[in-house]
Amino acid sequence: MDNSIEIENLTKVYNGKFMAVESVSLKIGRGEIYGLLGQNGAGKTTLIKMLTGVIKPTSGTAIIAGLDLNKDALKIRKITGVVPQEYTTDGDLSGRENLKLVADLYSVPRKDAEKRIETLLRMVDLYDARDRRAVEYSGGMRKRLELVCGLMNTPEVLFLDEPTLGLDVTTRENLWSYIRSIEREFHITIILTSHYLDEVDSLANELSIMDHGKIIVSGTSSDLKKSLKGDTITLKLRNDNEFKAVQDFKDAIEVKKMELGDIRIKVSNSDTVLPELMKYLSDHKISPQSINVRKPSLDEVFIEYTGRNINAEQSGKDYGKLMAMDRRAQ
Repeated sequence: MDNSIEIENLTKVYNGKFMAVESVSLKIGRGEIYGLLGQNGAGKTTLIKMLTGVIKPTSGTAIIAGLDLNKDALKIRKITGVVPQEYTTDGDLSGRENLKLVADLYSVPRKDAEKRIETLLRMVDLYDARDRRAVEYSGGMRKRLELVCGLMNTPEVLFLDEPTLGLDVTTRENLWSYIRSIEREFHITIILTSHYLDEVDSLANELSIMDHGKIIVSGTSSDLKKSLKGDTITLKLRNDNEFKAVQDFKDAIEVKKMELGDIRIKVSNSDTVLPELMKYLSDHKISPQSINVRKPSLDEVFIEYTGRNINAEQSGKDYGKLMAMDRRAQ
């Protein structure tokens, strides 16, 4: 498969010291959906902003659809589509008027624009609502409008930055079906950032986990799950003495203390090992506050490689102001 995107050591540093993205290198195949999974603040949005030319990288480079990010940023903007986290459509304009506005911004010929607008509105089931103001749309309808706005310039690469953020489960799953249909219909490369495990698991052909600005691990969801080689039992214990005692449990492949204090025990098969563990805890007068058993999942993959649950709070700086200052300085 030809690569649509090749990233090499891409880095963004703010104020000479805050490392938002550190030495990211990736190769993404043409026509696939690629997931970037990570907590809020992991560096996903900063990476997207660099790849779309919104902010300049501190170092490193990327080739996007044959164009060099450091030399052809303006050309890259013309052949990429972006659906950001926040709404960018005008609530006072109708769905059709919003798409016309985007078409004008990209200098799409009027006749071509009209055909494309009708096609896209029908694709995401908004044609009947085409003349309603966007502010009157539901959250899911507004997200679908944002989605097709990112397709008006017939991009070779489409960036979706947390596309279902804030939507309920049913609406999120409906939007996934539209994303899949877009990939099939247009055969474009889609880069999807998310902190929803099920979203990336469902949509992405391959994925990378980002943490503190770095790529921690990459691969298919299936391969990453297989890499765990066993089940996980998580205990919440009362003190370090209990942790030391659990470390001697003979059937454990690994016993590890996590960032939030939980104890994670890796075992070959929880169905057979759990009864033995319960007897061991009882014999050592250990009464866990909670016990949780997990089979290999993307959630477990994330915990394995980052040391915490994806929904746990991540400490770090709020660099929204830093990005704004960076843009003004360019």
